[in-house]
Amino acid sequence: MKVSSPTKLFALVLLLAALITSALGQGNRGGGGRGTRVGFYRSNCPRVESIVQSAVRSAVQANPTIAPGLLRMFFHDCFVNGCDASILIDGTSTEKTTGPNSLLRGFEVIDAAKAQLETACPGVVSCADIVALAARDSVVLTGGRSWQVPLGRRDGLVSQASDTTNLPAFNDPISVQIQKFNDKGLNIQDLVTLVGGHTIGTAACLVFSYRLYNFNNTNGPDPEINPAFLPQLRALCPNGGDALRRVALDTGSVNSFGSSYYENLRNGRGVIESDAKLWSDRRTQRFVQGFLGQSGSRFNAEFGRAMVKMGNIGVKTGGQGEIRRVCTATN
Repeated sequence: MKVSSPTKLFALVLLLAALITSALGQGNRGGGGRGTRVGFYRSNCPRVESIVQSAVRSAVQANPTIAPGLLRMFFHDCFVNGCDASILIDGTSTEKTTGPNSLLRGFEVIDAAKAQLETACPGVVSCADIVALAARDSVVLTGGRSWQVPLGRRDGLVSQASDTTNLPAFNDPISVQIQKFNDKGLNIQDLVTLVGGHTIGTAACLVFSYRLYNFNNTNGPDPEINPAFLPQLRALCPNGGDALRRVALDTGSVNSFGSSYYENLRNGRGVIESDAKLWSDRRTQRFVQGFLGQSGSRFNAEFGRAMVKMGNIGVKTGGQGEIRRVCTATN
């Protein structure tokens, strides 16, 4: 290419820089905020955050278990084909029907917020953005620190049960957990931080009772469980008892968002196996240690940062996806 003057050369440099920036902005594997932005609806739906917040507050005040349900919903949505609200779609073989998602709570809250937004600003706000805001509001309503949520996601068109196999599982070894998060552009610190969302909510006995009685066919408990904690868990989940009984993941803090979860991990009081391993593996232990003894201030700050990062996994923007009229079905 012939460039005949310094002015044209400067213009060419600017053009190339713009093209490179545009190309970099296409990727949303791990999410650095590309494709979404704070204040996305400022001009066309300025009340979006207050409407979602009101719907979440009403639901959580009536039933505190809704808060962890909405937080888990966002996590489970983003890990499957990106943060595109595909988890909300009804059907016989959709994401919502799978084991990891079948016990999630709060779908009706998203539907209520969407209905109000369709009245206030029809066809503008995506269900994916509602899920992201509801997750943040659930943390705040349980005592956590707020953060600004970048918006601008569009809703996905596909929801398949078969796509949920990469969701982190309750018995994943640390190496598997690290790989699953790495596949989404999230590092070990993100892993330890985001799993800290277990500071609120519960788990059913069926996902951890195997640790209490015959762990790895030893006819005994998982040695990582504090012996003083074992009788408490066995009383809540007796051998052969109700497999669906719910037990707090963060003992003593089931409805309060904070860093006590990590204190429990250090003290051998991690309820599910994948959580307990965060302390026993040195790759993750150092990050757990970083959240100890700071009154939750560092954890709260890091959690918001990690949620923003996770919230940009596989984001659909521009001509991708759609804005659903209702969250349970594609247009």
